Amino acid sequence: MFDTLSDRITGSFKNLRSKGRLTASDVEQTVGEIRRALLDADVALPVVRSFTSAVREKATGALASQALNPGQQVVRIVNDELVEILGGETRDLNMASSGPTVIMLAGLQGAGKTTLAGKLGLWLRERDHKVLLVASDLQRPNAVQQLEVVGTRADVDVWAPEPGNGVGDPVDVARNGLEFAKTNGYDVVVVDTAGRLGVDQEMMQQAIDIRDAVHPNETLFVVDAMIGQDAVTTANAFQDGVGFSGVVISKLDGDTRGGAALSVRGVTGKPILFSSTGEKLEDFERFHADRMASRILDMGDILTLIEQAERTWDENQQAELASKMAGGDFTLSDFIDQLHQLKRMGSMKKIMGMMPGMAQYRDAMEEFDESSVDRIEAIVNSMTPAERDDPKVLNGSRRLRIANGSGTTVQEINSFIDRFMQAKKFMVQASKGGGMPGMPGMPGMPGAGGGGSRKAKRAKKKNSGNKKGRSGNPAKRARQAAEEAAQENLSSQNKGSAFGGPAKSQDLDQASMEELQRFLR
Repeated sequence: MFDTLSDRITGSFKNLRSKGRLTASDVEQTVGEIRRALLDADVALPVVRSFTSAVREKATGALASQALNPGQQVVRIVNDELVEILGGETRDLNMASSGPTVIMLAGLQGAGKTTLAGKLGLWLRERDHKVLLVASDLQRPNAVQQLEVVGTRADVDVWAPEPGNGVGDPVDVARNGLEFAKTNGYDVVVVDTAGRLGVDQEMMQQAIDIRDAVHPNETLFVVDAMIGQDAVTTANAFQDGVGFSGVVISKLDGDTRGGAALSVRGVTGKPILFSSTGEKLEDFERFHADRMASRILDMGDILTLIEQAERTWDENQQAELASKMAGGDFTLSDFIDQLHQLKRMGSMKKIMGMMPGMAQYRDAMEEFDESSVDRIEAIVNSMTPAERDDPKVLNGSRRLRIANGSGTTVQEINSFIDRFMQAKKFMVQASKGGGMPGMPGMPGMPGAGGGGSRKAKRAKKKNSGNKKGRSGNPAKRARQAAEEAAQENLSSQNKGSAFGGPAKSQDLDQASMEELQRFLR
């Protein structure tokens, strides 16, 4: 949702990284770029003005202090202001001191209130609350049936005495549902109300009557993150009419600019409490302003990632797997177990997007094919238990059988097994505190094929190519080249490769690969 906003804001910091000190022109240029980024993201103009004024004032104060690391200072200032406009500190739901807590959902039709009622019900049930969903949306066709379906999927009860589709009194349904909850020991009641395609007096009055009938502890305004600037207008209308205590943003996984939804807090002063991040009932989470600001500034969201992992990963199983990794006993069966737990956390793109600094790999993440994970699973599932425990037994005929069984090719099997064996070595070395061994083609790592320091590259360039003093006689020059190649080969064998084994020439590796491919055919 906020990829473009994130790219624009983080891009405005690039010019500051090479600065030793902040200047007034640096501040104005950065503030101007941030202003354009917020306006392009559809953030409301009053919010943009307030945000940029605060950033300019604090950045000017940092300029007066002549502190070092101006880029880091401005990032911290922008982060603090983003947290403020997104809602400040995270607030918990207002729970009733006695009797059931009543949560009323309000918003326009199509904002996702009914689905969100099921998501909120599941979220509360997982926290040991006994939840009742009340179907007070009797206008929209099949709204009652939809709530019953999502209630069943969330494993929470639904109070739906009326069929809906224009039949029944929604105020009586809400009032009787609350009485039923009190009688049957429910501690949370979620009331789903009707919406319209636009704000009108009839809808507003009905919502006011339901509010007065059940006296909700929380009235949550559900806003579609894709609605645009109309989100601010609608929020103001509901605030003046029904009034609400918190905001829930739905469809936060969309691909629109989404800035208007983030303007609701700045315009109404009400905090964003929850966000809906996908179509599944599990795609629902608390909204943390500081974490969302970190995502926008490409600093990741490790805390949310940890919380998701704690909900889906078995602690004892992970301790056993960690022990296997350290001892080098990690098998393909263990790998599949980890893959299953990883998939329960959500899509790979979503998980990778929570890691710091991933904005530079956004194009690669967008091109990432989620089905490739299923192909890997199919490959492992096509193996026998013995093959999963020891991939070294996989000869040509076995690999061909696995390829046919998984709908893949032998080349894909070879590539996967090579990556797994390499990762297995990494795990063992990392668990021993030795760090990650060098990988060919990874710059800046020991043993890297394409990296190293500038000094090392200059030395390599100096010692390679046409060496000074080499004879102009073709026969003598060929003999010198042969002697130098033999000396380099001997040196390589003595030093070993980046993975600890004897290094081999590229020609030999190529010949071995061609021989292996002929054997696998």
